[in-house]
Amino acid sequence: MSDCLFCRIVAREIPSTKVFEDERIYAFEDILPQAPTHVLVVPKKHYVNVHDASEDAGLLGELVTRSAAIAREKGAPDFRLVTNSGVLGGQAVFHLHFHVLGGRQMRWPPG
Repeated sequence: MSDCLFCRIVAREIPSTKVFEDERIYAFEDILPQAPTHVLVVPKKHYVNVHDASEDAGLLGELVTRSAAIAREKGAPDFRLVTNSGVLGGQAVFHLHFHVLGGRQMRWPPG
Protein backbone atom coordinates (compact mmCIF):
# COMPACT_ATOMS: atom_id res chain seq x y z
CA MET A 1 0.00 0.00 0.00
CA SER A 2 1.66 3.19 -1.18
CA ASP A 3 0.10 5.38 1.52
CA CYS A 4 0.87 3.04 4.46
CA LEU A 5 3.62 4.42 6.70
CA PHE A 6 4.99 1.00 7.66
CA CYS A 7 4.86 -0.32 4.08
CA ARG A 8 6.93 2.71 3.07
CA ILE A 9 9.41 2.01 5.91
CA VAL A 10 9.71 -1.65 4.84
CA ALA A 11 10.24 -0.47 1.22
CA ARG A 12 13.00 1.91 2.44
CA GLU A 13 11.10 4.96 1.19
CA ILE A 14 11.18 6.31 4.75
CA PRO A 15 14.34 5.84 6.84
CA SER A 16 14.32 3.77 10.00
CA THR A 17 16.80 2.26 12.44
CA LYS A 18 16.64 -1.42 11.56
CA VAL A 19 16.81 -3.93 14.41
CA PHE A 20 15.98 -7.12 12.46
CA GLU A 21 14.96 -8.25 9.01
CA ASP A 22 14.18 -11.53 7.28
CA GLU A 23 11.90 -12.57 4.40
CA ARG A 24 8.67 -11.90 6.31
CA ILE A 25 9.46 -9.53 9.18
CA TYR A 26 11.02 -6.11 9.62
CA ALA A 27 11.74 -4.61 13.06
CA PHE A 28 12.86 -1.07 13.78
CA GLU A 29 13.29 1.41 16.62
CA ASP A 30 10.22 3.51 17.46
CA ILE A 31 10.87 7.21 16.78
CA LEU A 32 8.88 8.22 19.88
CA PRO A 33 9.98 5.57 22.40
CA GLN A 34 7.82 4.98 25.46
CA ALA A 35 10.51 2.91 27.21
CA PRO A 36 14.30 2.48 26.96
CA THR A 37 13.62 -0.45 24.61
CA HIS A 38 10.84 0.30 22.15
CA VAL A 39 10.96 -1.66 18.92
CA LEU A 40 8.19 -2.08 16.35
CA VAL A 41 7.94 -5.53 14.76
CA VAL A 42 5.92 -5.63 11.52
CA PRO A 43 5.16 -8.15 8.82
CA LYS A 44 6.50 -7.11 5.43
CA LYS A 45 3.18 -8.11 3.89
CA HIS A 46 0.50 -5.54 4.60
CA TYR A 47 -2.15 -6.66 7.07
CA VAL A 48 -4.37 -4.02 8.62
CA ASN A 49 -4.48 -5.61 12.07
CA VAL A 50 -4.43 -8.94 13.90
CA HIS A 51 -7.91 -9.81 12.58
CA ASP A 52 -6.68 -9.34 9.02
CA ALA A 53 -3.68 -11.62 9.63
CA SER A 54 -5.59 -14.32 11.53
CA GLU A 55 -5.46 -16.73 8.58
CA ASP A 56 -1.64 -16.74 8.83
CA ALA A 57 -1.10 -18.19 12.30
CA GLY A 58 2.47 -19.05 11.35
CA LEU A 59 3.29 -15.42 10.72
CA LEU A 60 1.66 -14.34 13.97
CA GLY A 61 3.77 -16.91 15.81
CA GLU A 62 6.89 -15.65 14.06
CA LEU A 63 6.09 -12.06 15.06
CA VAL A 64 5.70 -13.03 18.72
CA THR A 65 8.80 -15.25 18.71
CA ARG A 66 10.91 -12.59 17.01
CA SER A 67 9.61 -9.95 19.43
CA ALA A 68 10.78 -12.04 22.39
CA ALA A 69 14.19 -12.58 20.78
CA ILE A 70 14.56 -8.83 20.16
CA ALA A 71 13.69 -8.07 23.78
CA ARG A 72 16.39 -10.50 24.97
CA GLU A 73 18.95 -9.11 22.49
CA LYS A 74 18.18 -5.58 23.67
CA GLY A 75 18.79 -6.57 27.31
CA ALA A 76 15.12 -6.54 28.29
CA PRO A 77 14.25 -10.13 29.28
CA ASP A 78 11.15 -8.79 31.05
CA PHE A 79 9.10 -6.80 28.57
CA ARG A 80 5.64 -5.80 27.42
CA LEU A 81 4.37 -6.91 24.01
CA VAL A 82 1.45 -4.87 22.67
CA THR A 83 -0.61 -4.79 19.53
CA ASN A 84 -3.60 -2.50 19.08
CA SER A 85 -6.37 -3.62 16.76
CA GLY A 86 -8.83 -1.13 15.31
CA VAL A 87 -9.73 2.43 16.23
CA LEU A 88 -11.38 1.55 19.53
CA GLY A 89 -8.36 -0.63 20.38
CA GLY A 90 -6.07 2.37 20.01
CA GLN A 91 -4.53 1.50 16.64
CA ALA A 92 -2.99 4.58 15.00
CA VAL A 93 -1.08 3.05 12.07
CA PHE A 94 -3.22 0.57 10.17
CA HIS A 95 -0.52 -1.97 9.43
CA LEU A 96 -0.25 -4.85 11.90
CA HIS A 97 2.59 -4.20 14.33
CA PHE A 98 3.79 -5.26 17.74
CA HIS A 99 5.43 -2.89 20.23
CA VAL A 100 8.27 -4.46 22.22
CA LEU A 101 8.64 -2.31 25.36
CA GLY A 102 11.20 -2.95 28.07
CA GLY A 103 14.08 -1.65 30.10
CA ARG A 104 11.95 -0.13 32.85
CA GLN A 105 9.20 -1.15 35.27
CA MET A 106 6.00 -1.45 33.29
CA ARG A 107 2.89 -0.26 35.13
CA TRP A 108 -0.77 -0.98 34.74
CA PRO A 109 -2.56 0.92 33.48
CA PRO A 110 0.13 1.93 30.97
CA GLY A 111 1.31 5.47 31.03
